[in-house]
Amino acid sequence: MSESWIKRMLPRSLYGRAALILVLPVLTLQLVVSIVFIQRHFEDVTRQMTGAIVLELVYLDRLVSAAPDKPAALQQVQAVAEPLNLRVRFDGTPPVGESRRYYDLSGKTVTSTLRKGLPGFSGIDLASNTNMVRIALESRYGPMDISFDRKRVSASNPHQLLVLMVFTGLLMTVIASLFLRNQLRPIKRLARAADAFGKGRSVRYKPSGATEVRAAGQAFLDMRERIERQIEQRTMMLSGISHDLRTPLTRLRLGLSMIDPAEDTAAMLRDLDDMERMIETFLDFARVEALDDLQSVDPADLLDRVAGAVRDGGQRVHVTDCCRGTSAMLCPLAVERALHNLINNALRHGTTVEVGLDITDRHVTFRVEDDGPGIPEDRREEALKPFQRLDTARNQNSGIGVGLGLAIAADIARSHGGALRLGQSARHGGLLAELVLAR
Repeated sequence: MSESWIKRMLPRSLYGRAALILVLPVLTLQLVVSIVFIQRHFEDVTRQMTGAIVLELVYLDRLVSAAPDKPAALQQVQAVAEPLNLRVRFDGTPPVGESRRYYDLSGKTVTSTLRKGLPGFSGIDLASNTNMVRIALESRYGPMDISFDRKRVSASNPHQLLVLMVFTGLLMTVIASLFLRNQLRPIKRLARAADAFGKGRSVRYKPSGATEVRAAGQAFLDMRERIERQIEQRTMMLSGISHDLRTPLTRLRLGLSMIDPAEDTAAMLRDLDDMERMIETFLDFARVEALDDLQSVDPADLLDRVAGAVRDGGQRVHVTDCCRGTSAMLCPLAVERALHNLINNALRHGTTVEVGLDITDRHVTFRVEDDGPGIPEDRREEALKPFQRLDTARNQNSGIGVGLGLAIAADIARSHGGALRLGQSARHGGLLAELVLAR
C-alpha cells in the first residue's frame, strides 16, 4: 500500500525523476545545515554574548543594593553604566513580561539567559525597537529600566550564512538542471525515433549524448536496419511467390478456356478465382507497411469513399451520422485497405452491415458492425493473428479466406499508434470491429 502511494507521488517523466534526485539531497542538506547552525552555533553564540552582559547587570544590581539611598545608587549606577554603554533609569514604565516578534529566533535564547542569570529579572521588550534590548530589573530602590544595543547579545547578521547557502543552492540547482536537460535531450530523440519506427515511419536519427546513450542509439539503429531488411526480404519473398504462382494459374485458365464447353469447368474456374484472391491477399499483407505516407485527411470523407466503393460492387452498407469537417493525420490508402477488409469480412458473415465514426481529441475510431454469428470473446485475440480462420465461429461457407483480413487491419492500426478491437455489436448482435487510430 505504501509503495503504491509513493509511486503515485513520484514524477512520471525521466526529467522529473532526475530533477527530484538532484534537488532532494540539496534541500535536505540545506535543511540539516540550517537546523544545526541555528540550534547549535547561533544559539550558543547568543547565549555566550548574553552571559557576558549578565555579569555587567549583576554588578549594577550589587552597586544599587550597596548604596545608602536612591540618589547615591543612581549616581553610582550612572558612573558605571556610561562606560559600559548601558542606559539605566529608575523612573518611567519598565517592560513587563516577554515581548518579541515571532521571527526573532535569538530573542528566546536572550530572554531565557537573562531570566536564569538575573534573580530580579521581571520583563523584556524586544519588539518595540529591534536594534535595542530593554529589560526590567527589580532592585532595592524599585524597578530599573535598563537598555542596551541588541548587537551585544546577538550575532550580527546571522542570516547571511543562510541566505548565501540558499542562493548558492538555487544557482547550482539551475545550472545542474540545464546540464541535466542537455543530457536527457538525446534520450528523448531516441524515444521519438523508436516511437516513429513503431508506427511504420523511419525518421532521421544520429546517436549523441553520453557514452551509454550513444551505445543505446547505435543499438537501435542496428536493430532498425535488421528489421527493415527482414521486412524487405519478406515483401520480396511474398511478392516473388505470388508472381511465380500467377504463371501456372494463367496456363490453367488458358487450358480451361480451350476445353470443350460441354464439360463442366465451373468448379475449376471458381477454384482459380479463389486462388487469385488469395494471391492478392498475400500481396496486400506484404505491402501493408508501404502503402503511403501520413496526410491530413477528413476521416468522414475517407469512410464515405470506402462505403461508396462497396455499394458500387452491389453490396449494401449503411453509414451512420458521423462528425465531419475534422482533419487527422492518417495514411489514407492504408486506412481504406483496413476498412475494406473489415467491411468485406462483415459482408461475408452477415446480411446487415453498419459503419460509423467517432472522433476525439486523441483518437479516430471507425466502427464496423454486422448481424453475423460474431466471434467468441476467448478467441478474439487469436482472430487477429495472420492465417487464422475461426471455422467454428464464422460461417466459412459464405466465402473463401486465408485469415489475413483482420491481421492486415490490426497491422495498419498499430502503424497509426492504435489498435483493432473486437467485440459484440449491441445494435445488431454480431461482430463489432473498432479501428482505433491516433490523431
